[in-house]
Amino acid sequence: KSVEQMLEAATAAAADLEELVLPYARQLFDEHHNAGRLLVLATTSPASLVEPFAQKVGFDALLATRWEVEDGVFTGALDGRFVWARGKALEVRDWARANDVSLRGSWAYSDSYYDAPLLSSVGNPVAVNPDPRLAVLAVLKKWPIRHLDAPPGVVKILGRELQELLRPLARDSLIPNARIEIVGIENIPARGGAIVCANHRSYFDSAVVSLLLAKAGRNGRFLGKKEVFDAPILGQLAAAAGGIRVERASGSDEPLERAADALRAGEVVAMMPQGTIPRGPAFFDPELKGRWGAARLAEMSRVPVIPVGIWGTEKVWPRSSRLPRLNMTDPPLVTVRVGEPVALEYDDVDLDTKRIMAAIVDQLPPEAREQRQPTDEELALTFPPGYEGDPHAEVDRRPGMDTLA
Repeated sequence: KSVEQMLEAATAAAADLEELVLPYARQLFDEHHNAGRLLVLATTSPASLVEPFAQKVGFDALLATRWEVEDGVFTGALDGRFVWARGKALEVRDWARANDVSLRGSWAYSDSYYDAPLLSSVGNPVAVNPDPRLAVLAVLKKWPIRHLDAPPGVVKILGRELQELLRPLARDSLIPNARIEIVGIENIPARGGAIVCANHRSYFDSAVVSLLLAKAGRNGRFLGKKEVFDAPILGQLAAAAGGIRVERASGSDEPLERAADALRAGEVVAMMPQGTIPRGPAFFDPELKGRWGAARLAEMSRVPVIPVGIWGTEKVWPRSSRLPRLNMTDPPLVTVRVGEPVALEYDDVDLDTKRIMAAIVDQLPPEAREQRQPTDEELALTFPPGYEGDPHAEVDRRPGMDTLA
């Protein structure tokens, strides 16, 4: 083949190859470039095939196997080192020396066991979507493992996320203490980024939203308060599933940035804009009050916001109880209604928050919109165990806060 023919074919393929770059790989490239680091592609593939792709993606240098050329035609022989296994590590070493780059201060990413020499040569080795042998080696050497089709921290088993492995168990019959009725599941996009916003009535709500997303065939990245992630076992499971920890008192935008990254990668982010289960009279208020996080995320990502109205979960697991009720003979009905995307203006987070909360209310049954005076027994069920505050002061609590404003 002529060099010209090969270059023409490689150039034609570059755009299609760029589309195959995993979403979190792109974010990783940007992260390193923004930190002022050079991005180098080291590959066994022939340079003549890879160069147009490397340029299109934005690599600063290409280290690849080169083919010998005579009179504009490949001879079938190599021109220099075969850039594979130890040869790749040597090629990177020589380039680093020539460009005054410290390998100990550099990162290397690979999915192949044969790149172990390269990974061992840098200060920050990372196994990405590793083959079985590299996965074992990474565990033994305590190298971090990342899956660039999922957020950092997500655990995969045999190439599948925990949520995907558990999806076959997402059946109503396996929840004996509740009858769950879901309407409008088709409003959750089959692909692409989306923000699923639900109201908060019970500790059981997260399980219901998880069931909803599983039935929709989507993995969900849940925003949850730090107390969930600090809990033994539950916290580790939440992190392994790609949950996003929110420490409300810190005022940090990091959780929103992580959620925005997930949305840009085409994922579903699930959240409860109220932040916590309302207490006392606020629990019975027909007007739901939310915090700005969902509206800010929508403004940052411009993905659809899907309202979800949940009703009846407090009968399964009221806030006053440390454990769910196990009523197997006559389980309570839990209704889940999914609405169409909320129409937002993106010019005022306060107004957009009100639009989101109103859309959630629209998915609730008529009784949710009736103003009524709860009984003392009903009020008691809305407070956590050991509550000693003033129930009448709860109307002044800001949404999502555990202390009064």
